[in-house]
Amino acid sequence: MARDIQERIKKLIIDQRLPSGASLPTEPELMERLGVSRNSVREALKALQAMGIVEIRHGFGTYVGPMSMAPMIEGLAFRTVAGHYRGEDSLLQLLELREAVETGLIARLAGAIPAADLAELDALVDQMEAEATAQGTRNSRDATVHAETDRAFHATLYRCLRNPLLGEVLEAFWDAFHRVRTDLVDVPHDPKVTCRQHRDILDAVRSGDAVRAERAIREHFGNIRTRLSSPAPEVSPNRSYDR
Repeated sequence: MARDIQERIKKLIIDQRLPSGASLPTEPELMERLGVSRNSVREALKALQAMGIVEIRHGFGTYVGPMSMAPMIEGLAFRTVAGHYRGEDSLLQLLELREAVETGLIARLAGAIPAADLAELDALVDQMEAEATAQGTRNSRDATVHAETDRAFHATLYRCLRNPLLGEVLEAFWDAFHRVRTDLVDVPHDPKVTCRQHRDILDAVRSGDAVRAERAIREHFGNIRTRLSSPAPEVSPNRSYDR
């Protein structure tokens, strides 16, 4: 019964072609339209809110939600943490998902990235190199490439495919992976290798060499996999996975 009400509310949103932020019928209107009780409507709306399909603004009404990947990210992050403490290679499994998506797409980018995006990617790799050099001069053990710079590189790399859903999925995988990785393990890495690998990916797609581009992205993920497979200190399971 509860699932049926949820599906009928979702159908209402689809049938009326309501965009994110659009106002939904009031509770009494939904009760009358669906022929169900107030409690049933409220429970259905709460469930839909948890999925990001609706947004309940107390005192104002109910609206079509952002329909973001946030619930997916939370689910991936929690599942990965839970699996880790059960002794599973859940973080490596999440990495494999990212690798499968990116290696499956990289050949399409060879020779197809607009000049403006290439310039932005060049600037991001330059920024990676500057970050690694700046931190390395203070303390070589602290040298690193900022996670947000890495994130921006991968997001910009696939932007020219003009697929908003793809962009959201890649962001979801990236966000869940890096959030969980940061909370579970602390694996040292050589920022010079990270910079070189991103430069290799960029040079390959710029040259139009699809084989070289796929090889470069596989090498990049292979390096991450090797680092994750190395023994590293772990945090206490009492630490929250939600940063």
